[in-house]
Amino acid sequence: MPTLKNERGQALVEFALALPLLAVLLLGVVQLGNVFNNYETITDAARAGSRQAILLRLSGGSPSTAEAAVRAAASGLDPDKLGVSVQATPDWATSGNDVHVTVTYPYSIDLLGWVVQSGNLTSTMTERLE
Repeated sequence: MPTLKNERGQALVEFALALPLLAVLLLGVVQLGNVFNNYETITDAARAGSRQAILLRLSGGSPSTAEAAVRAAASGLDPDKLGVSVQATPDWATSGNDVHVTVTYPYSIDLLGWVVQSGNLTSTMTERLE
């Protein structure tokens, strides 16, 4: 049996075969990091909105004031896609009632034109009216 004496280029061929897999893996890590950053942003925005909402009874504001606080805290996200809900249970007039601030934002993990996962990120904060 003849033996191959020249193996030059073997590492290059192996690298060319492994490169697409490594590139997709790297893009996946970047996409997941992006989704996690968006989740942290909406969680912080919900916290800021709930803090503003619990002061509404004392400051004479409205739920739209809390919604504006959420939108200001989520300045890095697309405001047209940001969903904000501010509700008091059962009403805004009594101290001790719960205020629920829910923030939603869509996400999509796209690897080279192929959507692996998509949906909505949701964060809810509950505080008591002061």
